[in-house]
Amino acid sequence: MTTATQTCPECDGPVNVGDTVRASEVIECPECRSELEVVATEPLLLALAPEVEEDWGE
Repeated sequence: MTTATQTCPECDGPVNVGDTVRASEVIECPECRSELEVVATEPLLLALAPEVEEDWGE
């Protein structure tokens, strides 16, 4: 398994992402604990995951 290192959009800390990551997957920044969403895999792009709203799934 290979890993890619990205920068957290919240704290600019390094985030290691494995090659098996999928689009829309949520991962956690090891530095600031922010939840990050994998927006794209080629090229790898991370963004802050949207906050869960109370009415989701209703």
